[in-house]
Amino acid sequence: MEALFIFIVKSSGLLLLFYCAYYFLLRKETFFNSNRWFLLAGLITSIVLPFLVYTKIVWIDPTPMPISTMDYSRAYIPHIIEQKSFEINWNYVVLAIYSIGFLALIIKFALDFYSLNSVLKGKKVHQQADFKFIDVSENIAPFSYFDYIVYNSSMYTALELENIIEHEKVHSDQNHTMDVLISRVFCVLFWFNPIIWLYKKAILQNLEFIADYEAAKKISDKKAYQYTLLKITTHESCVAITNHFYQSLIKKRIVMLNKNQSKKWNYWKYYAIIPALVAFVLLFQIKTIAQEKNQPQEISKTNDSDDIYNINKNTTDQEIKVIAEKLKKNHGADVAVSNIKRNAKNELIGIKINIKKGTEEVQTIQIDGDEAIDSFAISVSTEKNGVKKIGIVTDTESDKSTDYQSRVAEIENYNDSDRMAPPVPPTPPATPELQPAPIAPVMPVLPKDLELPAPPNMSNMPKPPVLPRNTKDKVAMENFDKKMAEFQKKMDAFQPKLDVYQNQVEDIMSKRELVYDKEMEKYEIAMEKFGAEMDKYGAYVDQQFGGDFEKKMEQFEKDMKVYEQNMKAHEKNMKKVERDIKRI
Repeated sequence: MEALFIFIVKSSGLLLLFYCAYYFLLRKETFFNSNRWFLLAGLITSIVLPFLVYTKIVWIDPTPMPISTMDYSRAYIPHIIEQKSFEINWNYVVLAIYSIGFLALIIKFALDFYSLNSVLKGKKVHQQADFKFIDVSENIAPFSYFDYIVYNSSMYTALELENIIEHEKVHSDQNHTMDVLISRVFCVLFWFNPIIWLYKKAILQNLEFIADYEAAKKISDKKAYQYTLLKITTHESCVAITNHFYQSLIKKRIVMLNKNQSKKWNYWKYYAIIPALVAFVLLFQIKTIAQEKNQPQEISKTNDSDDIYNINKNTTDQEIKVIAEKLKKNHGADVAVSNIKRNAKNELIGIKINIKKGTEEVQTIQIDGDEAIDSFAISVSTEKNGVKKIGIVTDTESDKSTDYQSRVAEIENYNDSDRMAPPVPPTPPATPELQPAPIAPVMPVLPKDLELPAPPNMSNMPKPPVLPRNTKDKVAMENFDKKMAEFQKKMDAFQPKLDVYQNQVEDIMSKRELVYDKEMEKYEIAMEKFGAEMDKYGAYVDQQFGGDFEKKMEQFEKDMKVYEQNMKAHEKNMKKVERDIKRI
């Protein structure tokens, strides 16, 4: 349940991010087709990106796991029985509320399809090219649904009907019905999020801008087209899941129809979303996993007294079992193997091995990840004095062995002169004085009267009636129709609350935008000046130093990595010496 809530929060945040980018940066631009794909990309990103998690593995040195022993035969462990009191599981409450809203909107969706089918069923279809024209007698707004174009020719003049058909052809030719259906599906899934309703409204509004813009290219008299828009501002009904010619934002459509084309350099606004998405991934989509350094290559014997047991990604469970039996039989070591995991290719991706001598733990190795393991080996070597050493051997580390049977301390001498001196970094070029990079404007703190209002309570939606099991029962169906009519009236009464909320949000956002647009203009001018200064600085560095400084910096970074590896090895050896001295 927690994972579902996290997904909802991330998805809602991404939707808000794309909507704000569209509202503040792209809404007034005439890149209508680009805006269409931008808004659809926002919906897809809000679903897909929360599932894309990058796993970052941090390798750490293995630490011994102390084993404590207890005589459980003499210990008494009391059992405490806790009395559980009644508690409300709020997860189920939230899930129930979500399910009610989801079911109501699904039913509304199905009713819209039923209404559309009742309009199209039994009507005469006139096929022309890729379009199917249906002339109806009902007083409904003209609309398109995929390749169907529906209208009432008796309500319009020949010129008005030509303008309407050109408009609907654009919707049909560009498959705008898919955009409408996708936005409706997202509203059903995220009905509790007010942003998704505003997002859907932005998609539908932009589709009308596209159709108006493309239709105006084919119509000689643009004024007549605008008069047609004004004429069709009142209709008794329209089908919700179609591209209908009437939209409530007629004024905005006429304004955008007469607006000059946006300059091409304004395309930079589409890329403004990229830094925000990168920040989202870095902050929320990177999972760090700490694992012990157990990545050996295939290990071979170094002398006749060594006994090597190699394990790699293709080692089978039976082979691992045989290795454990050999270690027990030949060297008296108890080997416990657990947490074996394999991928779809049957490659080993996880394993845990505990090697013990009696109650004393000698060595532990644990690997757990999503990719196949690298090979490693369990090494058993016998010294001249009969002391055996056992441990995990890798291609880079050979000092992981631990003594058992009889402990013998190994002491190595280290001097301060053995330590490497850190490399000296190159001297950076003298930089000319540069103005700091301008900071992008943020929305200032506004008074309470400009804060976004609280959204309407979506849980107050009326519950739809249940369809009778026997649809042939006329009495039951008549009763169902009456209940459906009452349900539709309640839904129509609830819709104005959402419309009022949307109008309030748009009004407040428009007032905020006035302040934000001025700051954005100043920011753009400052960015142009800063870019010119950076170009001058780059030319200055190339002229004065060429590529030598970059090469020196690359060499310095390589030397630092070698130095850090040597220092880690030195610290590790010193810790081993300290442990061996304590044993003596």
